[in-house]
Amino acid sequence: MAEAASQDLLLAAAFVSDAQYNRNIPFKTSPEAVRLYYLYNHWIIRTVTYFFIFLNLSLAVFEEPAVYPLPFLVTSLVEVLCLLVFFGRLTHFAKVTLRNVFWKDTKNICIMVAILIRRAFRSIRNTLPEITYVFLLFMFSLLMFSLMALKLFGERNLQTAEGLPYFKNYLEIVFDLYVLVTTANSPDVMMPAFDFSSWYALFFIAFVIVNTYIFMSLFLAVVYNNYKKHLKNEIRKLAYMKHRKMIEAFNLLKEEEGAQFVVREARWKQLVKLVAPDISNSHRELLLRISDDEQKGFIDKKSFVQLADLLNIQVITLKIRSHPLRQWMPHVYKSAVSQFLRRMVRHRGFVWTYDVIILINAIFIALDEATPYISYAEWVFLALYIIEILLKVYTYEPRAFFGKNQFWNWFDTLIIFAALTATILNTTLKSTTKYNSQQILDIVFILRVLRLIRIVDSIQRFRVIMNTLINIVPTMLTFGGLTLVVYCVFAIIGMELFHGKIQFFPANSNAPYALECGNPALKDSLFARGKYCKNNFNNFVSSFIVLMELTVVNQWHVFANGFANVTVQPAKLYFIAFHIVMVIIIVNIFVSFILEAFFVEYSLEKSEVETAIEQKIQELGMGVQEDEFQDEQLLDNMESAEHDLEGEGGTKPQSKGLVFKIASKRYRTVDALLQRMFEAEIPLEDEGPSFEEILNLSPAPAVPSDLTSERAA
Repeated sequence: MAEAASQDLLLAAAFVSDAQYNRNIPFKTSPEAVRLYYLYNHWIIRTVTYFFIFLNLSLAVFEEPAVYPLPFLVTSLVEVLCLLVFFGRLTHFAKVTLRNVFWKDTKNICIMVAILIRRAFRSIRNTLPEITYVFLLFMFSLLMFSLMALKLFGERNLQTAEGLPYFKNYLEIVFDLYVLVTTANSPDVMMPAFDFSSWYALFFIAFVIVNTYIFMSLFLAVVYNNYKKHLKNEIRKLAYMKHRKMIEAFNLLKEEEGAQFVVREARWKQLVKLVAPDISNSHRELLLRISDDEQKGFIDKKSFVQLADLLNIQVITLKIRSHPLRQWMPHVYKSAVSQFLRRMVRHRGFVWTYDVIILINAIFIALDEATPYISYAEWVFLALYIIEILLKVYTYEPRAFFGKNQFWNWFDTLIIFAALTATILNTTLKSTTKYNSQQILDIVFILRVLRLIRIVDSIQRFRVIMNTLINIVPTMLTFGGLTLVVYCVFAIIGMELFHGKIQFFPANSNAPYALECGNPALKDSLFARGKYCKNNFNNFVSSFIVLMELTVVNQWHVFANGFANVTVQPAKLYFIAFHIVMVIIIVNIFVSFILEAFFVEYSLEKSEVETAIEQKIQELGMGVQEDEFQDEQLLDNMESAEHDLEGEGGTKPQSKGLVFKIASKRYRTVDALLQRMFEAEIPLEDEGPSFEEILNLSPAPAVPSDLTSERAA
């Protein structure tokens, strides 16, 4: 019986952990499978997997054509090792998940290239069918305009600026007009016709309006439309899966209490210790007070289902400590002058004063430092910054001031003392030798100006933008991984097609055709005249740089023409394909995500679980406000505080000097914010669809109203 209860607890903990971290993997529930599932999700195993993925991708740097060549045997052995690790990971997954789920999951087939980016990869896969129709219409428009251009200009014997026939070849016209859609060759492509007759400008104006402004906007609209539709489906799956797993965990641990089923307090504590072993006892007791608000000794179903969200909210445990000077020199520290000084430092005006000083310092840094007064002013600013730090350390408890979460305090202090050290070193060296380290000093002063970010962040109207930038960071990393894979694929193809065709030579080189990038086919070309010879596909790093420049779009047609000249004209299709995949699809998906993130940040309110924690902290009399966080008596003590809360009812517990604070609510992913909005629509009594039904959920054929408006409705 005890063994069965232990296994139920382990299984319930697995469900709660999955709900906490939004894992949507239906796994086998046998004791052996559960233990293997814990191992599968262990952070060490995941880190090792990611390391071998990175190692496998980085082999392209060391394989021919290589930046740093290694013997073929070495790279082959490393690749075999990576494949064995991937296969082992895949086999491990097959052991813990249901067989039908395993074979339906397409990421298991392409795990070596998509394990880090499967969600972004799904966005592209889901968007492609809809964007195809718009792309076909766009191509039809492009071909029609190309045909009109051939008839309008082909027989007029016009020439380009390079003396080549103008709009004579239909395929060349298609390529030139496709480049015009990206505006990279505007107005150059129009000038021969425009010089011949001003009326011909109307053709190009109409083309740009239809294809650049209308069709490119349609691409973004379709991508955003489909992204939003599939995003809601993904969020709905995550929300249902999270709810279902919490219900399953509750059913495993529930006991009958009167007319309802509940989870006993002792069982609940065992579960939380198993799911979150790193949180302190005081934090655990705080969560219990929230879940068992009336202290009945058990947790009902509604409160239990919120456990995953409660565990995701970072609660900072603070321990009350006195300032050392209050103990060492109590009479001085408590004097009227000392109290006035500390009140002044805590006042908002002190912050505003130094914000103004930072702005003035930024202006002085931009001025000519050869002027003696400007040079002396830097010493004045440096002295003011040192005084600021000393006053703050005098006012606030030093260990609280330099706590783990006090990023800006660390930033300011390090920059100030780095500037002081560099200034003294620079002055000493200039007085003793001819060495001048002013460049290092300039870098330090420029870093100091980064404090302007704090001024921007303190303005409410700018905070939404700052929050959006913070919240999109995780997805930016996901799309960065997707971009890396796309770059790898195109870099490898590019090296196969163009390796060695273009060479880079130093400016004083006497090599044959050095001015033509080592290839006579580039004589008098825009590629050679622009000195783009170093932009080649001769190794992996150079290929990445070329692809980055193609992503920016400007002058990409010069690259395409250059590489087509040294190979064959159909090579331009490589550059067109990269533009379609990277610029039209992936970049538009990323823009769609930023739009959604911005809308959510504007509309979302504080979540109910965060409100519950904050209310309970204040009820217990153990809360601390944001402006009190650096008070002289507070110390960040997250690692060592292991104090239990005491007290009965609404009385203030004997907390042994502990207070609590919700960590910044700004560091939340957009997926988590959207999921909370959708979870409000799931009735507690409804256990939701089964695991298999959740995985088979598909987006509605019609685009629904956005999640924000649904919630409001």
